[in-house]
Amino acid sequence: MPKVKTNSGAKKRFTFTGTGKIKRRHAFKSHILTKKTKKQKRNLRHSAILDRDNVANVRLLLCKK
Repeated sequence: MPKVKTNSGAKKRFTFTGTGKIKRRHAFKSHILTKKTKKQKRNLRHSAILDRDNVANVRLLLCKK
């Protein structure tokens, strides 16, 4: 049985916390920042926890059970 490969895009975007939750970065923080308010950019800085609906899909991409 061959080894299962981890999805390269997913491993760059998601990390696990110590308790096993999945952390993600916010979208809309990479370009066209001049028209976004300071408050909006400040709130996008922090990482977020992946919501319950997408956890199974991301775990499949990262080959974690």
